[in-house]
Amino acid sequence: MKLFTIPNIMTLGNLLCGCLGIVFVFEGNLLWASYLIFIAGVLDFLDGFVARLLKQHSEIGKQLDSLADMVTFGVLPSFILAKLIQITTTQNTVLSDLIPSNLLSQTHLPTLAYVAFILALFSCLRLAKFNIDTRQSDSFIGVPTPANAFVVASFPLILEFNPEYKFLILNSTFLISYTLIMSYLLISEIPLFALKFKSFAWKSNQIKYIFLILSVILLVSLKFLAIPLIIFLYIILSVINNFLPKNS
Repeated sequence: MKLFTIPNIMTLGNLLCGCLGIVFVFEGNLLWASYLIFIAGVLDFLDGFVARLLKQHSEIGKQLDSLADMVTFGVLPSFILAKLIQITTTQNTVLSDLIPSNLLSQTHLPTLAYVAFILALFSCLRLAKFNIDTRQSDSFIGVPTPANAFVVASFPLILEFNPEYKFLILNSTFLISYTLIMSYLLISEIPLFALKFKSFAWKSNQIKYIFLILSVILLVSLKFLAIPLIIFLYIILSVINNFLPKNS
């Protein structure tokens, strides 16, 4: 049994990003906690790609991937949400001024902030379900944990680089509602398309092409605010795609 293959080392890099991200949350550095989620996302994509390229796909790699994802895309986003809920009454406009020094050493969270950890619990259910669900080889059923993590990671970045939208993020009602709705979507039975191309023909990939084109437009025009919009666009287009006639 080979443990330290290149794909497995990349997966461990994903896990390390999650561990370091949690440390940054405790230190009040939500920006770097968010950056590490996106770095881990790149590693999460590459470990599977490299495993197929080097023919090093294994059952241990599959299990290792889920364990790493649980920390980076399940636990870390919950900590970020909990910290954001903790500071929802702060009125500063940029994230670097968002957390006063006395709050950095404050480990006690308000009771409401603990609701954020529901997302970690449902991420765990999602990953366990994915590992044994043979229907998800070419598509997804329910929102993938990285997609949720990217949305949560975008919140501190929006506060820092799109401060005009801070009223959307620094709102405990919004954060709690997001936690509950996304927790359901993680384990829902909603079929979602995967960005895998068996051919590049427009007819058989029109939803995917529409999604990619709209995503680029959103990123160019809205910067980090585009990230949650892209994920919700992905869900909406997937629902629409479920009602379209399938090409043989």
